[in-house]
Amino acid sequence: MRGRRRASDNDDAVWAASTDDLAEAARAGRRGRGAADGGDQSDAFAVSGTHTESGSWEASGPSGASGSSGASGSEEFAVASGSRKRRRTPRSDWQFPLLTEMGLRPERQRLIVIIATVIGVVAGATGLVAVVGSLGDYAPERQANAAVLGPDAALPMVYQGWSAPKLFASLADRAKDSRELTEKEVFGQSELVVSKKLKLKLVAKRLDADCSAALWGTTLLEKASDAECTQAARGLYASSDGRYVGQYTLLNLKDGQSAGDLVESLKTHYRGGWARPLTASKATFRAGGYSEGGGYALGHYVGLVWLGKTDGLDPTAKDDFVSLTLAMRGAEKSVYRRVVAITGPAS
Repeated sequence: MRGRRRASDNDDAVWAASTDDLAEAARAGRRGRGAADGGDQSDAFAVSGTHTESGSWEASGPSGASGSSGASGSEEFAVASGSRKRRRTPRSDWQFPLLTEMGLRPERQRLIVIIATVIGVVAGATGLVAVVGSLGDYAPERQANAAVLGPDAALPMVYQGWSAPKLFASLADRAKDSRELTEKEVFGQSELVVSKKLKLKLVAKRLDADCSAALWGTTLLEKASDAECTQAARGLYASSDGRYVGQYTLLNLKDGQSAGDLVESLKTHYRGGWARPLTASKATFRAGGYSEGGGYALGHYVGLVWLGKTDGLDPTAKDDFVSLTLAMRGAEKSVYRRVVAITGPAS
């Protein structure tokens, strides 16, 4: 590579910078020696340029073109090299054949990919939440089964369970007490006395041979099924002063072990399954209102007591739920009579 230089410091600097760039390009594309030396028969690549009077430099084209006839005082130079291959512009990471064919630029493609990824993540997270929510035991069951009674189902706010006293040991096996319950036997009394001024009046009663008709909730229904529940007797009561509502449910199971297990399981699952309330114009459990539940193992029977105020408000010091519960348990006299029938009267 040669070039004629003028005696000007400014021209020297411009020329040096320009020729350095061209020389670098020529080195990158060099392919062997020229055809005149017996090497590759590749075309020569030449670049010539001219320094003008103003100090700038102009390229005048490939070798063989007329570009050496510049103005007086100009100088020419040429850079020759072997033919060089064209370098393709690297494809963007965000180019996809289908989107490119649709005429979308790389930046548009990138935006589409980002949006699709976000939508996929959100959809996946939603699906994961749904799957995780369906794996639980307590809360998901409550949500799934509350729909059976409606979104504002009446449920006890608190629950207590008691195992069977030794008195009922003779009733631990239903095989020894095979006689079925009757409505008259369990709900023979139309009134239960709470105090001299307060009574509970029976306003509705029902005896079901299918316990699933009287209960709801997956866990409770499974427990009742495993316990071979054959009868569910329910009685609905209204207080004489109109302030209270109560329901007593008596379940007939196969043995004492099953009865104790069901009462115990309700300590955890009572909000996910309970007795279905009977309905009457004089007594109704207020949806979302306060009420209390209790479970009692009685040999192979289970008694469920459910009490609340008709206004749905929390009880105060004036509300004697203990006395109301004891009065409602008067329905258990039928079970006591069965103990006596097996063991005989006490001496």
